[in-house]
Amino acid sequence: MSVTLEPVKISDSEWEIMRVVWTLQAATAQEIVDVLSESKDWKPATIKTLLGRLVKKEALNTEQEGKKYIYYPNVSEAETVQSATENLFSHICAKRIGHTIGELIEQADLTNEDIAFIQQQLADKQPVKNIECNCIPGQCECKHHGS
Repeated sequence: MSVTLEPVKISDSEWEIMRVVWTLQAATAQEIVDVLSESKDWKPATIKTLLGRLVKKEALNTEQEGKKYIYYPNVSEAETVQSATENLFSHICAKRIGHTIGELIEQADLTNEDIAFIQQQLADKQPVKNIECNCIPGQCECKHHGS
Protein backbone atom coordinates (compact mmCIF):
# COMPACT_ATOMS: atom_id res chain seq x y z
CA MET A 1 0.00 0.00 0.00
CA SER A 2 1.38 3.39 -0.99
CA VAL A 3 1.74 6.31 1.40
CA THR A 4 3.94 8.68 -0.60
CA LEU A 5 3.40 12.37 0.06
CA GLU A 6 5.23 13.82 -2.92
CA PRO A 7 5.50 12.38 -6.41
CA VAL A 8 8.46 10.21 -7.27
CA LYS A 9 10.35 11.17 -10.42
CA ILE A 10 11.96 8.19 -12.08
CA SER A 11 14.12 7.76 -15.16
CA ASP A 12 13.20 5.67 -18.20
CA SER A 13 15.45 2.85 -16.98
CA GLU A 14 13.89 2.99 -13.52
CA TRP A 15 10.46 2.74 -15.17
CA GLU A 16 11.52 -0.62 -16.63
CA ILE A 17 12.44 -1.90 -13.17
CA MET A 18 9.21 -0.58 -11.65
CA ARG A 19 7.10 -2.21 -14.36
CA VAL A 20 8.58 -5.58 -13.42
CA VAL A 21 8.02 -5.03 -9.68
CA TRP A 22 4.47 -3.74 -10.24
CA THR A 23 3.71 -6.84 -12.31
CA LEU A 24 5.26 -9.33 -9.89
CA GLN A 25 4.20 -7.32 -6.78
CA ALA A 26 7.36 -8.51 -5.04
CA ALA A 27 10.65 -9.58 -6.60
CA THR A 28 14.26 -10.37 -5.88
CA ALA A 29 17.03 -8.72 -7.88
CA GLN A 30 17.59 -12.03 -9.69
CA GLU A 31 13.93 -12.27 -10.71
CA ILE A 32 14.12 -8.75 -12.11
CA VAL A 33 17.37 -9.60 -13.95
CA ASP A 34 15.69 -12.72 -15.40
CA VAL A 35 12.69 -10.74 -16.71
CA LEU A 36 14.71 -7.85 -18.14
CA SER A 37 17.40 -10.04 -19.70
CA GLU A 38 14.83 -10.95 -22.35
CA SER A 39 14.47 -7.37 -23.56
CA LYS A 40 17.42 -5.35 -22.20
CA ASP A 41 21.16 -5.75 -22.51
CA TRP A 42 21.78 -4.73 -18.90
CA LYS A 43 24.27 -6.30 -16.56
CA PRO A 44 23.03 -7.46 -13.14
CA ALA A 45 25.14 -4.69 -11.53
CA THR A 46 23.23 -2.07 -13.55
CA ILE A 47 19.90 -3.45 -12.36
CA LYS A 48 21.13 -3.50 -8.76
CA THR A 49 22.25 0.13 -9.10
CA LEU A 50 18.80 1.08 -10.42
CA LEU A 51 17.15 -0.85 -7.57
CA GLY A 52 19.29 1.07 -5.08
CA ARG A 53 18.22 4.38 -6.61
CA LEU A 54 14.56 3.38 -6.47
CA VAL A 55 14.89 2.41 -2.80
CA LYS A 56 16.61 5.74 -2.07
CA LYS A 57 13.78 7.58 -3.88
CA GLU A 58 11.33 5.55 -1.76
CA ALA A 59 9.66 4.09 -4.85
CA LEU A 60 10.58 0.60 -3.58
CA ASN A 61 10.72 -0.97 -0.13
CA THR A 62 12.97 -3.90 0.71
CA GLU A 63 12.84 -6.77 3.14
CA GLN A 64 15.73 -9.11 3.75
CA GLU A 65 14.89 -12.79 3.42
CA GLY A 66 17.98 -14.82 4.19
CA LYS A 67 20.74 -13.55 1.88
CA LYS A 68 18.26 -12.04 -0.59
CA TYR A 69 16.38 -8.77 -0.62
CA ILE A 70 12.77 -8.73 -1.72
CA TYR A 71 11.65 -5.52 -3.43
CA TYR A 72 8.09 -4.23 -3.06
CA PRO A 73 6.53 -1.20 -4.75
CA ASN A 74 6.01 1.74 -2.43
CA VAL A 75 4.14 3.72 -5.09
CA SER A 76 1.41 2.48 -7.36
CA GLU A 77 1.69 2.44 -11.12
CA ALA A 78 -1.37 4.72 -11.36
CA GLU A 79 0.18 7.30 -9.00
CA THR A 80 3.45 7.25 -10.92
CA VAL A 81 1.72 7.63 -14.29
CA GLN A 82 -0.34 10.51 -12.87
CA SER A 83 2.83 12.18 -11.59
CA ALA A 84 4.54 11.73 -14.98
CA THR A 85 1.50 13.21 -16.74
CA GLU A 86 1.47 16.22 -14.43
CA ASN A 87 5.20 16.62 -15.02
CA LEU A 88 4.70 16.52 -18.81
CA PHE A 89 1.89 19.08 -18.66
CA SER A 90 3.98 21.38 -16.45
CA HIS A 91 6.54 21.62 -19.28
CA ILE A 92 4.17 22.78 -22.02
CA CYS A 93 1.98 25.83 -22.48
CA ALA A 94 -1.43 25.39 -20.84
CA LYS A 95 -3.01 26.40 -24.16
CA ARG A 96 -1.37 23.37 -25.86
CA ILE A 97 -2.43 20.65 -23.43
CA GLY A 98 -5.57 19.75 -25.41
CA HIS A 99 -3.55 19.56 -28.64
CA THR A 100 -0.94 17.42 -26.89
CA ILE A 101 -3.61 15.02 -25.61
CA GLY A 102 -4.95 14.77 -29.18
CA GLU A 103 -1.47 13.94 -30.47
CA LEU A 104 -1.04 11.28 -27.78
CA ILE A 105 -4.35 9.70 -28.80
CA GLU A 106 -3.34 9.83 -32.47
CA GLN A 107 -0.07 8.02 -31.75
CA ALA A 108 -1.48 5.39 -29.37
CA ASP A 109 -2.78 1.96 -30.29
CA LEU A 110 -6.25 1.85 -28.72
CA THR A 111 -8.87 -0.85 -28.30
CA ASN A 112 -12.59 -0.22 -28.78
CA GLU A 113 -12.87 -0.12 -24.98
CA ASP A 114 -10.12 2.53 -24.78
CA ILE A 115 -11.85 4.67 -27.39
CA ALA A 116 -15.23 4.30 -25.64
CA PHE A 117 -13.62 5.35 -22.34
CA ILE A 118 -11.98 8.41 -23.93
CA GLN A 119 -15.22 9.38 -25.65
CA GLN A 120 -17.09 9.11 -22.34
CA GLN A 121 -14.46 11.26 -20.61
CA LEU A 122 -14.86 13.90 -23.32
CA ALA A 123 -18.67 13.74 -23.10
CA ASP A 124 -18.48 14.28 -19.31
CA LYS A 125 -15.85 17.05 -19.51
CA GLN A 126 -17.10 20.58 -18.92
CA PRO A 127 -15.24 22.99 -21.21
CA VAL A 128 -13.74 26.23 -19.94
CA LYS A 129 -14.23 29.47 -21.89
CA ASN A 130 -10.59 30.50 -21.94
CA ILE A 131 -7.25 28.96 -21.03
CA GLU A 132 -4.56 31.40 -20.03
CA CYS A 133 -1.01 30.89 -21.22
CA ASN A 134 1.20 29.98 -18.27
CA CYS A 135 4.55 30.51 -20.01
CA ILE A 136 7.09 33.20 -19.35
CA PRO A 137 7.77 35.57 -22.27
CA GLY A 138 9.90 33.90 -24.89
CA GLN A 139 8.81 30.35 -24.06
CA CYS A 140 5.93 30.17 -26.53
CA GLU A 141 4.25 32.12 -29.27
CA CYS A 142 1.25 33.12 -27.10
CA LYS A 143 3.12 35.87 -25.27
CA HIS A 144 5.31 36.72 -28.26
CA HIS A 145 2.29 37.49 -30.39
CA GLY A 146 0.29 39.01 -27.56
CA SER A 147 -2.46 36.33 -27.72
